[in-house]
This record gives sequence, C-alpha cells and structure tokens, in this order.
Amino acid sequence: MALRNNRLTNEEYDEHFSDIHPPFETHNAALVEANRCLFCYDAPCTKSCPTSINVPKFIKQITTENLKGAAYTIFSANIMGGGCSKVCPVEKLCEGACVYNLMEEAPIPIAKLQRYATERAIHEKWPLFTRQASNGKKVAVIGAGPAGLSCAHALSREGVEVTIYEKEGKGGGLMTYGIAAYKVTPQFCQEEVDYITSLGGIHVLYNMQLGKDVLLETLQQEYDAVYLAFGVGMARQLAISGEQLNGVVDAIRFIYEIRTKGYPEVPVGESVAVIGLGMTAIDAATQAMRLGAKEVTLVYRRTEAEMPCTAAELNIAKLDGCNIIWLAAPKEIVGENGHVKTLVCEVMRLDERKLPVGTGELISLNVDMVIKATGQLPYTMAAPKIDNEHGRVLINEHAATNLPGVFAGGDCVNGGKEVVDAVQAGKEGAKAILKYLFREVE
Repeated sequence: MALRNNRLTNEEYDEHFSDIHPPFETHNAALVEANRCLFCYDAPCTKSCPTSINVPKFIKQITTENLKGAAYTIFSANIMGGGCSKVCPVEKLCEGACVYNLMEEAPIPIAKLQRYATERAIHEKWPLFTRQASNGKKVAVIGAGPAGLSCAHALSREGVEVTIYEKEGKGGGLMTYGIAAYKVTPQFCQEEVDYITSLGGIHVLYNMQLGKDVLLETLQQEYDAVYLAFGVGMARQLAISGEQLNGVVDAIRFIYEIRTKGYPEVPVGESVAVIGLGMTAIDAATQAMRLGAKEVTLVYRRTEAEMPCTAAELNIAKLDGCNIIWLAAPKEIVGENGHVKTLVCEVMRLDERKLPVGTGELISLNVDMVIKATGQLPYTMAAPKIDNEHGRVLINEHAATNLPGVFAGGDCVNGGKEVVDAVQAGKEGAKAILKYLFREVE
C-alpha cells in the first residue's frame, strides 16, 4: 500500500466529481416544483434560513416567469445565494422546515429552485443592484470569504469604498478552497466572486495576509473602519504517537489541494482512515474514494445520534462505499519506514452526559493514509491587541471588537459554522459599520 496520485483516467475523474445535485434540466421542470409551493403565511422555511430569504416570494416569482425578480429577492437577503444553493445543509434548514414534511410528502426543492434563479443571474451577469454615490468613507475587509464578501457588498451598495485583503490567490474562502469539488466547482466560485464585486466600489488585493503583508495598525490609520473576516485555520492535532508520519494529512489541506492542484495531482492511499464525522470529514472521505482509494473508513468517537454531519451527508459517504466505525477514538498511528501502516483505536462508550469514555479495548486498522478532520483551530492572532477567547475574536452585540472602529464576524468569531451563517454575519457587520461611520443612534 502506498500514497500515489493519478490513479484514474481523466474520464473517471470527470465522472466521479460531476455535480452531485444537478440543476433542473428544463424550465417546465422548475415550474412544476415551484407550483407545488403552498406559499405559507409566516413561512417556516424563511424563518429557518439564517439570512431570512423570503422563500415563498422568490418561488412565486419563478411561477410568474419573473426570474430576475426571484434572483433579486434571494440576493437581497443573501448575496451568496448561488453558492449556498449548492452547499447549504437544507435538510436541517429551509427544506427541513417545509410543511410538506408534516404531510409525509417530499418538501419543496428550495435549494434547487434557488439555484435555478441565481445561477442564470450570475452566468448572464444581471445588474440587479445599483450602488449609491460614493460617500467618501473607506472600509478595509480582511478576508474575501462569505462573511467578507457579504459585508463588502452591503457596504458598497451604500456608497462606501471597500478594499478586501485576501491571503489566497482567489476569493471565495471556504467556498473556493474548503468544500468538496462535486458540490461546487472552482469555476462557479470565481464567477460568484466576480458577480459580487461587479457592483463596483469593491477592490480585492490578493496574496495579502494580515500580520505579514499588512498590519492592523496601518489599516486603522488608513481606513474609517476595519472588518475582520479571516475565518479559521487548520484541523486540530490528534496529539497521539505517529501523527508526524508520512501519510497523515490535514483534511482542510487535503481538500485545498484537490481544489488548487486538480484531481490527478493529489496523492491518496489505497486504504484511508478519516478521523471525525463533521461535514469536512465527509467531504474528505468521499473525495478520497473518488480519487481512487480502494477503502475509506470514517472513525468517530460517539454514536450516530451525536454526529455533527447531517443524515444526508452521511448517506453520500455510504453511497460512495465508505465504512463507518462508531465509538472509536484514535490512540496511536504505527508506521513502517516513516510511512503510515496501522491506525490503533480505542473502543469508547458514552457516559451519562453522552461524553466518550475509553474502555481499554483496542482495534487496529491497516491503512496507508490518515486524514484528520476533528475540527478547526482559530488562526494565531495576527493582531494580539484584539480581545479573544482561545483565538476566537470577541465581539459585542454590534459586531464590534474591543478596538475602536474594528469589527469582526464569521468563522473567526464563531469558530466555524455554515457558509450561510457567515453571509449573515457579514450583513450584520455591515449594518454595524454603517451606524458607526455615520454615528447613527438607535
């Protein structure tokens, strides 16, 4: 067993990484589903959306052939509504709240309808928003991910000049670099970033990292306000013997390389163990299978009832042929000639508080690759004067940090949630910054 790349043909890669949730093939197919909507009063689907998209309204607009109106309704609430339609865990949000679930019928395919409206708007570059005249205010945004882009767009619409400092070579953040390629393509991510910035008044400076290429103190002097949206960093360490062996990789780095290098260039083992069962773990496991691994096993220290991923995500892994071992925690990684050979796990049990407790019983997996997906750590604070809790930026109810004129939101504050949560944080940050800039009193 050994890690190697280029395991499959180009045709196999294309097949394995094709769109897992294909769009409607025809306009009539979209209309059929849209016309099923009951257009509920005080709609539970809207209430369950972190960005409060008016779902019945945009679906009604689709039924009346007003696709531009539908796209505007979506983007007004969530400027990344296109990407969110592909990656949101809708089964626990809008579609999970659909009243059809109570009738034991299939819920309205809200995400698919949202994609139907937004994809066309993005591809055809519909100019749905008009930017107000420049008001002379300047804001720096750190990070061109969902929170940063959302904040920048909301500010620019009000006439604020925004400069985004992004440490990577492309924008989109997690959407571009941290999500399975079969959910959203890099090409679409670029189109979405271009669409958002096409409003005007948003300038993105790439390969600019806070604390290295630009200092917070400098930004505070040059701009009227600063919004921190730099996300979170790499996966947590397992803190076990053998973690430094060749073949032990970080899930975020593994997915990052798939997104940046291309499928044939990323090495994968024949027998792979993935530690964790969150969304990132599922993405890593399924993509390892799709890169040509013969066997992939997800190892999780709790039971299915406690898993952080959704049932729909778990089903993707099962359909791809991934195995799952419940109630097991990594104990040691054994190597041979510097390479991973065996993953030793301890069998766990849950105590009365549902916390995993070791039983002393050990099991061994013969693997040549271990992917760590046990949650992400905050970045080391590039601006140590900012109050933080174990690396997470602390903010008040107005998204403000302890430094005057410095605001924050998204994963760098909450430690890592859904893309849609980051978009909402960006909206809230923009609202707070506008009040600060113009000294509005509540």
